[in-house]
Amino acid sequence: MEDKDKNIAAAALMIFAGGIIGAGLALLFAPQSGSKTRKDISRYSKKARNRADEAVDDLADNVSHLVEAIGEKTDDLLEKGRDVAGGARKDLIRLIEEGASKLEKFRTMLSRM
Repeated sequence: MEDKDKNIAAAALMIFAGGIIGAGLALLFAPQSGSKTRKDISRYSKKARNRADEAVDDLADNVSHLVEAIGEKTDDLLEKGRDVAGGARKDLIRLIEEGASKLEKFRTMLSRM
């Protein structure tokens, strides 16, 4: 789980770094005025920030759904474990009672001899 989070964080960081490098290259090779370039950079950075916010929101939703699913599965497993334990207990009690009944019959048979 932590590896996946680290991979996502690394990917987000790479996207951010790529945006900065791209903006720097655009400054070097852009044939337009400085004020227009600054506006473009500002607009691009806002878009990048919005995309990053959306990615964080998506990640938070995915983690939340994953936690809920794990909780539900855990509850199901605990319930199944209780059912199995209860069934095994009933079977054990039944076997003990059957064994006691057979012992009683054998004791009766021995006492008649």
